[in-house]
Amino acid sequence: MTSPDTARRSLDHWSEAGRAEMEAFYALATEDYRQLASARDWAADLRAHAVDDRVRLLDVACGSGKFPSALLASGLPERPEVAVDLLDPSAFSIAEARAVLRPPFVAAGEHEVFLQDLCAEGAFDVAWATHALYAIPPAELGAGVARMVAALRPGGFGVVAQACARSHYLAFYEAYRAEIAPDVTPYTDAEGVADALRAAGVEPQVVPIHYTTGSADRAVVEGFLQRCAFDDTVPLEAMEADGPLGEYLAGCRDASGAYTFTHETHLMTWENA
Repeated sequence: MTSPDTARRSLDHWSEAGRAEMEAFYALATEDYRQLASARDWAADLRAHAVDDRVRLLDVACGSGKFPSALLASGLPERPEVAVDLLDPSAFSIAEARAVLRPPFVAAGEHEVFLQDLCAEGAFDVAWATHALYAIPPAELGAGVARMVAALRPGGFGVVAQACARSHYLAFYEAYRAEIAPDVTPYTDAEGVADALRAAGVEPQVVPIHYTTGSADRAVVEGFLQRCAFDDTVPLEAMEADGPLGEYLAGCRDASGAYTFTHETHLMTWENA
């Protein structure tokens, strides 16, 4: 049987049926957003781009709202108000993200579309996509990023946080593709996003963020890795067998069997001309 392609398998897993797998993934992946929240002065960024003490924000591929949650946990002040438009092709994700919003965030619009289909030229003061663009097919990335750039007003502030090609998410998925699903589309990496931003007319400032996640609990590791591939049919023992996937995972495991995954996220920011 042919494996569903990457964008399809991602969308299928952002559903109520995929909730347990999603929660298993965030046992480790919540760290991605904690790292971002501490990477810069987001309160200053929001203040600097507010109009009349209010920010119109587009949250691209909002997922389950982990980045706003991390900012709230870090102590983001309640002013300026941030009116959030949630964009995601999954109605489940939009509902999950809306449920976590607390002041300064208030729910505004909803866009149940792919980024490539967004029509909102100049509508937002801030737009961010945090660990959100992996499943966009590389052939469609330029069109999607161009829509995100166009959605910002002149002087608007754009943010993309994406893992680079050598980081765990990309390296693991390449090993998974090589061994289990060779016909599925690769994930989009940070390098491709930066190229797409330049093609859209902006030169992003790029700050790499290095960190690790891990666990000695095999159930936690299995749930995390299955979500990394949007494939809950392959148990950890099968992943650890010989082949590209087994070789990659052997490099993540210490003598006790505990896993450590190495991440390099590129935090890309810009202001529209």
